[in-house]
Amino acid sequence: MALINCDFFSDSLGLCCSMTVILPQNTQKQIGMKGVVKQKKHPVLYLLHGMSDDHTIWLRRTSIERYVSELGIAVVMPAVNRSYYTDMACGPKYWTFISEELPRIVHSFFPISEKREDTFAAGLSMGGYGAFKLALRQPDRFAAAASLSGALDAAYLYENWPERGQEMNVIFGKKISGTDNDLVHLSAKLAKSSKPKPALFQCCGTEDFLYKNNISFRDHIRKLKSFKLHYEEGPGTHEWGYWDVNIQKVLKWLPLKK
Repeated sequence: MALINCDFFSDSLGLCCSMTVILPQNTQKQIGMKGVVKQKKHPVLYLLHGMSDDHTIWLRRTSIERYVSELGIAVVMPAVNRSYYTDMACGPKYWTFISEELPRIVHSFFPISEKREDTFAAGLSMGGYGAFKLALRQPDRFAAAASLSGALDAAYLYENWPERGQEMNVIFGKKISGTDNDLVHLSAKLAKSSKPKPALFQCCGTEDFLYKNNISFRDHIRKLKSFKLHYEEGPGTHEWGYWDVNIQKVLKWLPLKK
């Protein structure tokens, strides 16, 4: 595998920012690991961080580079600060960055496939929200998305998280429910459309403070009967031991070409 720490300028954010990228490499002599390249243009997983983290966190807390070494998939891990992957009401346009500008930059820098069947998103907590948001708002681009302990019902959190009220106002403004920042609304709208439906992977620990939030979203998706949802739960809190185990399950679940 090749590991690239990339600093670049974003026009949509108006500032320099960073991403970490893992690229497939054919190797035979690495001790304990074999690298594989399966396509000239690599399938890609946009792997998103949570609210307190950055683009380095998946490498620091898991063995993601080792987990993907034989899959032939690129992994793009961008930094978005505490933005909720949203064009902030009072701040930079992080949704425009993550959904439009970043893919253009990635495709211009690296041999990444632009095909829908080769494009995936995953993330934890705030990043789980971001991954589902990408897939539900851009179903023509993303074939599958995974949320690990995701903050999926942002409208509910906005209304019932008073200690974060000011910050949520800065990010979302005065309303989430019924907007394109509301995953419940987005999924219901997509279910009624003729657009392709991304496959969804959702998991959450039963002791996680976001467990009830995840159950509510799971039940909503099931009622729509339009999405192929793989749901898992089990003992676990909001911590890296749980996410390290479950990102491996996500990688096995992804519909990668053999």
